[in-house]
Amino acid sequence: MSRWVIVAAALLLAACGGGNFSAPRNLDDACGLARERPHYMRAMRATERRWGVPVPVQMATFYQESKFVGDARTPFRYSLGVIPMGRQSSAFGYSQAIDSTWEWYQRDTGRRSARRDRFADAADFMGWYKNETLKRNSVPLNDSRNQYLAYHEGQTGFARRSYTAKPWLIRIADQVAARAAMYEAQLATCPRV
Repeated sequence: MSRWVIVAAALLLAACGGGNFSAPRNLDDACGLARERPHYMRAMRATERRWGVPVPVQMATFYQESKFVGDARTPFRYSLGVIPMGRQSSAFGYSQAIDSTWEWYQRDTGRRSARRDRFADAADFMGWYKNETLKRNSVPLNDSRNQYLAYHEGQTGFARRSYTAKPWLIRIADQVAARAAMYEAQLATCPRV
């Protein structure tokens, strides 16, 4: 009898463990991603309805920020090349939101229990943040390139054009725009999932 109790307890602990934070299999196939993770598509469509941010823009941003990995974190910084000094920033989760911005989102929307490692919450955050960028910086919600620059630099940094000193970031923003266009074309051809 005690062996069965141990097995049951182990199964219960496994069931209560963290979620599946791994990336979908093929990140270059929007239709495949939608089939593999239908709850991602439901969440992004809900965000599109609530905040007006097109699904392909969300997908391209999630790809760039976390590759759709729910517990993604920034790399560690090292002193003398070997001594860990903490992470590069507090960015965490699907959206790679930093602590202060996530707390602002929670206060502003009243979603105190929202979590960065829950996809639906991360998608809602992204919709909210991109709407803040529209309000503060007049960047259209379907402008994936400039929305990404503001997402990365923050709305104040974007307004100051801090990205102009970062050619690597401008290249990444162009890649985000190209990926959003690719996802948009793919989603137009795949059956509704």
